[in-house]
Amino acid sequence: MSINAWASIPLRFSLGVMFIAHGLQKAYGMFAGSGIKNFSDMLSSLGFTPPLLWAYLAAYLELIGGSCLLIGLGTRIFSGLLFILIAIAAVTVHLRNGFFLMNGGVEYTFIIAAMCLSLAILGSGKFGLNKKL
Repeated sequence: MSINAWASIPLRFSLGVMFIAHGLQKAYGMFAGSGIKNFSDMLSSLGFTPPLLWAYLAAYLELIGGSCLLIGLGTRIFSGLLFILIAIAAVTVHLRNGFFLMNGGVEYTFIIAAMCLSLAILGSGKFGLNKKL
């Protein structure tokens, strides 16, 4: 078995857990998160209309997409969608703060976007649910 068969596992696991946690923060206010109302208000302040629709779409894409990455189902599709989501966050929220995370910059979103892009290329690998169906 090729070592490449294992390559997507750490990417899927780490991104899946991270996106699920962030989705729970946005949707339900868990882990000291904002909850859907406050997240919607923040999106409104950035000019997103209708903000509540975008808040639900973003929060549940993170929850569902993160869960699917974790199990390896629809990996390429969800990685692509999550790449778009994180790129939008980078441009609308973080870019004005420069690069470094300590200043609220794009450093974190840059790494997440690179991981999403890598998974979109790799797919779920040998051990994803896509291979079992």
